Amino acid sequence: MPVLPRIAAAALAALAVAAALPAAAALYKWTDANGRVVYSDQPPSAASVKAETLATPAPAANPNAAKELAQKEADMRKRTTERAEAAAKADKDRTAKEQRAEECTRISNTIKQLSSTQFTIYRANDKGEQVEMDEAAKQRERARLDALQKEHCA
Repeated sequence: MPVLPRIAAAALAALAVAAALPAAAALYKWTDANGRVVYSDQPPSAASVKAETLATPAPAANPNAAKELAQKEADMRKRTTERAEAAAKADKDRTAKEQRAEECTRISNTIKQLSSTQFTIYRANDKGEQVEMDEAAKQRERARLDALQKEHCA
């Protein structure tokens, strides 16, 4: 059973018990052996004493108790949902930030490779064949990556 329904059920049970306790309490009146009138919530211990059970006034009922309980439950569900949504958003933002950082690292590494004269860089042509990039193609690619880096990695 999920936690929220158990909490709500426990709260409802506690409310029912608390409401029933004052209604179940009886008030007794009797005269003791010395002639004094005694009032108590416990019946007299002597069997020879005639006790009278008095009607107690009903506890003041809260006509809005059910509405208040329902509102509290709705508020609790709303807060739980908001927390879950905030956690999901934070997780999504963290993942996006990590992906952006990885992309920026790849761009930076590619720019370094294009700038180096030690590496021969090959690209696939329209036929899928490996062809060496000439210096003009390297400069165009470097310029494109520089602009992308400035836009996304600043």
